[in-house]
Amino acid sequence: VQLQASGGGLVQAGGSLRLSCKVSGTILSVFTANTMGWYRQAPGKERELVADIGSGGTTNYGDSVKGRFTISRDNSQRKVYLQMNSLQPEDTAVYICRSNWHNAWGRGTQVTVSS
Repeated sequence: VQLQASGGGLVQAGGSLRLSCKVSGTILSVFTANTMGWYRQAPGKERELVADIGSGGTTNYGDSVKGRFTISRDNSQRKVYLQMNSLQPEDTAVYICRSNWHNAWGRGTQVTVSS
């Protein structure tokens, strides 16, 4: 299974970005049945959970992003999205998507928020 994240970039504080993660190399039923998640890693910090979404659409968010970020999935497209609003400089990190299927990780996309 391969995961390709996109949508990162440079944005000013208070701005928004939408990340996408495309999953390939797996059949639709496998994608649909597995939890997908977004994680992030800033320089010098440990990787942390941003948000994840289960097969039934149940979502879970890290405390620092609750109320600002929204995770969603489009099973027919094998995609998972992360809508990020009210971005702050502390949100600067590499954002990486993950599938529970074989604990597969993508390569990440850089998000930089300027003050």
